[in-house]
Amino acid sequence: MIEKRKKIIYIILAVMVAAFAAIGAYYWYENTYFVSTEDAKVMGDLVSVGPQISGKLLELNVEEGDAVIKDQILGRQGMSNPEETNIDQSVFRAPISGIVIKKQGTVGEVISPGQTVAMLIDPNKLYITANIEETKLGNLRQGQKVDITIDQFGNKKFTGKVKYVGQASNSTFALLPSSTSATFTKVVQKIPVKIEFDKSDNTLLPGTNAIVNIHIK
Repeated sequence: MIEKRKKIIYIILAVMVAAFAAIGAYYWYENTYFVSTEDAKVMGDLVSVGPQISGKLLELNVEEGDAVIKDQILGRQGMSNPEETNIDQSVFRAPISGIVIKKQGTVGEVISPGQTVAMLIDPNKLYITANIEETKLGNLRQGQKVDITIDQFGNKKFTGKVKYVGQASNSTFALLPSSTSATFTKVVQKIPVKIEFDKSDNTLLPGTNAIVNIHIK
């Protein structure tokens, strides 16, 4: 009976050792061959549409989700200055072909140069921005292969390549200054890394979460 118990104990210990070894091997492999992060999002270059002159917004002929083509007239405004005769300045056009993702203007309001009435994005030029810890940057190079998972699509896999590694940490551009008090706590900084998709997919939504695994070996 005692011998039987000893054998069971030895088997349990062997299984535990094997399990810990497998876990250790897995993490060794992941850390040796990949740089991974869940701090990543689908992004795109936002393009704003606004007036060239001041005046009342008379028409805004698009809604969020509409597809537009470059130079398409999106809206028209009245000219507040009677001396203005350039009719082309009273309309605003799409600077790119893309999708309207935000409509901010309201017909009847007075708008002026510098104000945004709509925002566009090109769905065929989306990319991933991944925030990588500074301690892992030494292994990153332009052109490295990347495996991408998008939360929007569950288990569907995408691939891409590292386009460039940022030249400053995210905190460099923060509005609030870094703490200079005696209670300073060192925080690992994160650097933005741009990843381009190997194949564009215009069903992706900007701002959605992603997980990236960058092949470093």
